[in-house]
Amino acid sequence: MKRFHVVFLVVLMVPFVEIYLLLQVGGVLGAAPTIFLVVLTAVIGTVMLRQQGLATWQRFQNSLAKGEIPAYAIIEGPIILVGGALLLTPGFITDLMGFVCLVPSLRKRIARYLLENYCVQAAGLRPNAQTYGVLDGEFRRDE
Repeated sequence: MKRFHVVFLVVLMVPFVEIYLLLQVGGVLGAAPTIFLVVLTAVIGTVMLRQQGLATWQRFQNSLAKGEIPAYAIIEGPIILVGGALLLTPGFITDLMGFVCLVPSLRKRIARYLLENYCVQAAGLRPNAQTYGVLDGEFRRDE
């Protein structure tokens, strides 16, 4: 339950910090350049979202064609979507987090972390062990 409270506080505080930063940057650069920066990051984010999304989709299809499980592509898809949503949200902190989600090397680190710490693994199997779908057990028919 404590993790929920931390996430809730972060989600609650981000808009206030974003507004503060926008006001500070606007005070230094002026309103028009600040708005231009926010729009520019949204446009760059849209281009990156499309490019990275298509590349991940192609990796997903190639993995399936080879008969491999596209674990990284499955994890990277939602990370890319979150990154795109963060880049379309006005603000500098959300833009930074969005770019982190869309840069391939950083996204792979996030995906690896999620796969290693939050994905379910079959009991007794090593993370990189190759399995062939064999299930060993006993069968008994009750009549």
